[in-house]
Amino acid sequence: MAIKVLLNEGNELRIRLIGENHTALQLFRARLNDNKDVEYSNYFTGHPGLDEPELYLRVKKGKNAIKILKSISTDLVSEFSTIKLS
Repeated sequence: MAIKVLLNEGNELRIRLIGENHTALQLFRARLNDNKDVEYSNYFTGHPGLDEPELYLRVKKGKNAIKILKSISTDLVSEFSTIKLS
C-alpha cells in the first residue's frame, strides 16, 4: 500500500492511500474512531476515476497521529495473519 502524507501538523494527519478502496479505508476509519486517543477520523474518496482516496484523522492534544495509525496497522496485520483457510 503506497501512502503519501498530505498533512502532518500538530494533532492532524491526512494521507493519500494509492490503489485502495472503501474496504481498507472503512476498516481504518472504524478502528481509528474506536481508539480513545482519536477525536475524529474519516475518509474521502473524491472522484472515482480521477482521485485516490484520502484518510484524515485528528487526535487528542499531546498524542501522535502517526504512532496511533502505525499501532492500528500493526494490530490489523496481526489479526489478518492468524486467519486460517480450510
